[in-house]
Amino acid sequence: MSEFRELTNIINRFTAEREWETFHSPKNLAMALSVEASELVEHFQWLTEEESRNLDAKKLSEVADEIADVQWYLLRIADQLGIDIPAAAKAKMIKNGTKYPVALAKGNAKKYNRYQDE
Repeated sequence: MSEFRELTNIINRFTAEREWETFHSPKNLAMALSVEASELVEHFQWLTEEESRNLDAKKLSEVADEIADVQWYLLRIADQLGIDIPAAAKAKMIKNGTKYPVALAKGNAKKYNRYQDE
């Protein structure tokens, strides 16, 4: 069993035990995901690039908790919609390879639609 499937099963059991399924529509889960992503971002707000790469143990633990929350909601949404996350990520990387060809994107932080300006 994949780790994604195993984790999804754990999350689904947790949710079922609390009878939360009725609250977990894709819409509600996406909104909760946005909140959790914002909580993750909050840990990095106002840090320098260097500080963001060198978190102390307490801050790193807090960031890990937020990452876990984000993953939790991603897995719930994917499960609700029947999306295989690894397959979707691989397919998206193929699309990204087309949008961001190495010759134009290497060392360049511009969005793909800005390449047309060059």
